[in-house]
Amino acid sequence: MSELAFLLAGASLGIIVFQSAVLAPLVFTQLKDGSSGLFLRALFPRFFLILAALGLGSALGSYFGNFDRGVMLGGIALILALIAYALIPSTNRARDEDRKKAFKFLHLASVLLTLGIGISNLLILFI
Repeated sequence: MSELAFLLAGASLGIIVFQSAVLAPLVFTQLKDGSSGLFLRALFPRFFLILAALGLGSALGSYFGNFDRGVMLGGIALILALIAYALIPSTNRARDEDRKKAFKFLHLASVLLTLGIGISNLLILFI
């Protein structure tokens, strides 16, 4: 079952890289009519829920495969994704209310949480 943890960790990393390097920049360059915000508000809840599901799957697969490192790191990815998901309403509210400092802080927190998810998945694969 540790193979499942490797597969799901790789999928998580692929999703994070695709979203960060391809999808988000493309949205900002192609959707210039103001619809990029609406699109991203629809995307990010799904993004973090998918990452949470993959973290849960990785942790469970690792648990049943006696892969202790995968249990811990998959659990960390799950928790970080759920925290990022929980921040979404506050981030959107800060943006709507033009509270730039709060928005920047919450957005940075989201980016750092995503980075943490990526690192935990890398550790599943390479340590």
